[in-house]
Amino acid sequence: MKTLKNIPITKIQRASKLVQTGAKVGVNYLKYYGDKMVNPEADAKDRLNESNATDIYDSLKDLKGSALKLAQMLSMEKNILPQAYVDKFSLSQFSVPPLSAPLVLKTFKKSFGKFPNEIFDDFNSEAVNAASIGQVHRAFKDGKALAIKIQYPGVADSILSDLAMVKPIAMKMFNIKGEHSDVYFKEVEGKLLEETNYLLEIEQSKEVVTACQDIPNLKFPKYYEEWSSQQIITMDWMEGIHLSQFTKINTNQDLANTLGQSLWDFYLYQMHNLKKVHADPHPGNFLVSEEGKLIAIDFGCMKTIPEDFYKPYFELFNLEVLDDAKLFNYKLLELEILRKDDTKEEVDFFTNMFHDVLSFFTQPFREDSFDFSDPKFFDKISAIGERYFKDTRTRKMNANRGSRHFIYMNRTFFGLFNLMFDLKAKNVKIDNYKSL
Repeated sequence: MKTLKNIPITKIQRASKLVQTGAKVGVNYLKYYGDKMVNPEADAKDRLNESNATDIYDSLKDLKGSALKLAQMLSMEKNILPQAYVDKFSLSQFSVPPLSAPLVLKTFKKSFGKFPNEIFDDFNSEAVNAASIGQVHRAFKDGKALAIKIQYPGVADSILSDLAMVKPIAMKMFNIKGEHSDVYFKEVEGKLLEETNYLLEIEQSKEVVTACQDIPNLKFPKYYEEWSSQQIITMDWMEGIHLSQFTKINTNQDLANTLGQSLWDFYLYQMHNLKKVHADPHPGNFLVSEEGKLIAIDFGCMKTIPEDFYKPYFELFNLEVLDDAKLFNYKLLELEILRKDDTKEEVDFFTNMFHDVLSFFTQPFREDSFDFSDPKFFDKISAIGERYFKDTRTRKMNANRGSRHFIYMNRTFFGLFNLMFDLKAKNVKIDNYKSL
């Protein structure tokens, strides 16, 4: 894989890169119009999506930072994006062009005043894997294998300008109107900034490890603060393959069930016991060891769940609340899904929409155990989401619905459900976390 000698850092450099990409997308559309005149439209559209996904991803992977992080987040939106985009954007989870060795060494010395070989017994200047915010190198110290995560230069400084460029696209994609939209973008901005603070990540990592270390079949690396900084994290090297690779080759159903139970317990324990959750559940953040243990390796994105959101949010999982129209309406108001100035049409539409979605989405929580390998369950969720996403009434109404806390809580649950489905985990005990 090619390496990068530099990353566009200034607002002008990054904007220029996106403008170039926009021009390529425009050319792809011209080709598409000609293609569909001589070939089936569906085939032409598939080729258009493939070309656009490739050009957009190629641009974002060179920009890195929050621009690439957006692609990573969108790769989990399997119900919204065409498959070509999901496939391309999924690469951002752990496989993008790394920084060149000279740039790595320069970045390292800026943090510690020393080169890696002055601190470690051995340091591989070639990255083992690279993602949106940083890349990982392998090192050794006193015979112990270590993983050194190095943040890309300029990432933190470019977040605000990147979001300003991406905001119009996101608002159009998710039908967000200008009114009240800033609170949502501030939530995303805050989380992205937190992810560039590696000292905060170490603090969060140690907190989660201490709280969740007794969950069966779950492992974590140890973190070394003396060899870490604002832009560099040193932790144990953990042997294993990424979860996405594991799910493609695994044929052991018992192992899939065991890993699925550990993953489920890990998330439910955090939500209900810590009121704080690892809000970045994509396959690149988990490994599977040779011994069949699940390894969690990244805690840069943690979402605190305030009590005034936690209580009504999880009350909506109860059938008693879903079946009580008055109580259901009250909870929607508490969670800012409904507003006091809504028209009757808006109240009826959003009440029915959220009732449909929640009635089905929360089904696993009303069972003792659940089969997450059942495609019918996920097809139904996709169908409900697609129906409302394409509904013309949705386009007419302001989709700024719900507390800002929904952004990362919903992302966490949809990501978790996708991972459970990829694992094909069966017989998962839903309330098992209560006994931990």
